[in-house]
Amino acid sequence: MISVKRYFLELKAKNKKSFNLDKSKDYVFIKNSNSDYNLNKFFYRHVGAEHYWKDRLIWTDNQWSKYVSNPNFETWILKKNDELIGFYEQEFHTSTNEVELINMGILKEFRDKKLGSLLLMHSINMAFQKNICRMWVHTCSLDHKNALKNYMSKGFKIFKEEEIDFVA
Repeated sequence: MISVKRYFLELKAKNKKSFNLDKSKDYVFIKNSNSDYNLNKFFYRHVGAEHYWKDRLIWTDNQWSKYVSNPNFETWILKKNDELIGFYEQEFHTSTNEVELINMGILKEFRDKKLGSLLLMHSINMAFQKNICRMWVHTCSLDHKNALKNYMSKGFKIFKEEEIDFVA
């Protein structure tokens, strides 16, 4: 068992920045169909391998299908040419008028090229197009070493911290 530090962060509408993604012209963002869970499954397995993402590894295809078929759920894929680079999943919570960034990550061979920053900027832009009051996410000490810094550099503020015991 290891001790893990978990951070909950939020970006409120009044503090959000709008990000210009013109520099990303070599990259394409594609919204994944809510009926195709295979890319979600692929990214969860490959991005999460080093970060102990394991909860969904036991999911059946039916569970994956149900997860992605939520009409308030979106998956966005980052590609360069036909090459998959990264993804994020977010859910619009209509009852609270906020977006939860559920998962985000870059495949190992594309890390440390500022593409996580590009992905997060796109996620923020897409979330606030829904005229939400807040976007939130949680990260932890098992995630990529730059994850927390990336969120905070885009305006996210920590609103809760906790230490949990984790079975690796």
